[in-house]
Amino acid sequence: MGITAQMVKELRERTSAGMLDCKKALQENEGDFDKAADWLRTKGLTKAAKKSGRVAAEGAVTSYIHAGGRIGVLLEVNSETDFVARNEEFQKFATDIAMHIAATAPLAVSKDEVSPAEIAKEKEVLAAKNREEGKKEEMIDKIVNGQINKWLAENCLMEQKYVKNPDITVSEHVKNTIAHIGENLVIRRFVRYELGDGIEKKVDNFAEEVAAAIQ
Repeated sequence: MGITAQMVKELRERTSAGMLDCKKALQENEGDFDKAADWLRTKGLTKAAKKSGRVAAEGAVTSYIHAGGRIGVLLEVNSETDFVARNEEFQKFATDIAMHIAATAPLAVSKDEVSPAEIAKEKEVLAAKNREEGKKEEMIDKIVNGQINKWLAENCLMEQKYVKNPDITVSEHVKNTIAHIGENLVIRRFVRYELGDGIEKKVDNFAEEVAAAIQ
């Protein structure tokens, strides 16, 4: 069937993909919008995977301060070009990630960055807890290994469920953004500050406040 400019425009508005990509998607799928949207998604994720191997040496440092100045985050996100780093979509992406960090307080960007000493300490705590709960000694190592994997997923940024869309992880959100922007993006490092951290005080869950504020 003939693909009209209006069809291409509608698919672009629906998917945010490029005009030429939308036209090709419709041609490949005989004008079926649903199939064309799925085709674009598949191709986009494939492109994102290829782009993820490219050098990202530009970018920006983004800051986020939670209302009242109780929690602050400094975040470095790298891109391939300075042009993309000045793009509004890049800046929104970086701000959203900084807000996510404020809400969830991850220990590191990825599992590889968690020190063996910190993992060993957590294993000791979990083993002691399992013994206290009466778990059989021969099963404790297996149980603890499973709990450590869960602990790493909950405390490493890229493995966490993305606060603004819990159906995907932060890693998946990064890949989707790479596919949309068209450049490799790398969450390089972050620092999270919480007012009075390390000082004995009345406990307030500021992280929950942040999470609620950005839903």
